[in-house]
Amino acid sequence: MTGTHSFEVVKSTERFEGRVISVVSDEVTMPDGGTAVRDYVRHIGAVGAAAIDEEDRVLLVRQYRHPVRRMLWELPAGLLDVDGESALDTAKRELWEEADLRADTWHVLADLLPTPGSSDEAIRLYLARDVTAVPDGERHTRTGEEHTMTVGWVPLDTAVEWVFSGEIENAACVAGVLAAARARETGFTNLRPAGAPWPARPGR
Repeated sequence: MTGTHSFEVVKSTERFEGRVISVVSDEVTMPDGGTAVRDYVRHIGAVGAAAIDEEDRVLLVRQYRHPVRRMLWELPAGLLDVDGESALDTAKRELWEEADLRADTWHVLADLLPTPGSSDEAIRLYLARDVTAVPDGERHTRTGEEHTMTVGWVPLDTAVEWVFSGEIENAACVAGVLAAARARETGFTNLRPAGAPWPARPGR
């Protein structure tokens, strides 16, 4: 069961503002009547796509992530940083940009709050099926960190093993792989439609 319940914010101070995140200190009323300061990161949100092909493989990308100074296995994913673009359209765009793929069938796979104790970051994961390759002349030119990105199809059962062996560490990828494997067991019949409401990011 989901719902909303918010403690009263007495005072809010923005400590830092960036393109993707800001850092905020809120003075919040506690249940005992006192107040406490809660420092947290505001995040614009993101989406990811677990693309499954007809051979029961999941599409993974390997990308450098500077904060952890390593290459990580991830799902194609991206920020909600285009005004007016729906979360689903962002996922479709990221699948095109990062994996040179399109998909005809989309469902919501899982909604994540990766670090709710320190950030309001929300991630929506989609399941993408009936995938086809983007023609060469319509492919995205990757730059920056994406220039060194590698892409590969991995059997879904192997990806699950990689989660438990520690080979996959990215939180969204862990959740997406395990959720996709569970959804497969039910024939993908228990998934929400792609346009299902997203309470953490209303209107997206």
